[in-house]
Amino acid sequence: MNPVCIAIISNENSPLLMQTSTAYKSSELDLMFLAHSSLDVIEEKLTVRSTGVDQRELYLGQLYPTEQYKIYGYVTNSKIKILVMTENTSQNIDQEVKTLFKQLHRSYAQLMYNPFYQPGDKIHFPSFVKYIEDILK
Repeated sequence: MNPVCIAIISNENSPLLMQTSTAYKSSELDLMFLAHSSLDVIEEKLTVRSTGVDQRELYLGQLYPTEQYKIYGYVTNSKIKILVMTENTSQNIDQEVKTLFKQLHRSYAQLMYNPFYQPGDKIHFPSFVKYIEDILK
């Protein structure tokens, strides 16, 4: 699995971080549009899920495919949304994406422990940004 873009969106649907793989920098605007479009799908899934029994699953799965990309979603208990976009291949990479989301969630939680980070602010911490860039390589 080669993610092409990772986005972290606040509980108020404003982008906290959006990193694109260097090979896809020219498509950054399209990927940003897809990230914002997927927020509607996430809200719909959360609404449906709130009426269900099991609300502990944070992984939302594939939100929707486009011709070029597949968009996967994950929502934390504090309603922070994490999106991963991959190339649209026929491979089933669901388990790999789930593992990646758990790693991203853990790293984001560690960022929350930083006394210099104010929750809701854009993420500019070099160590966190480098971690995301390493995933996208």
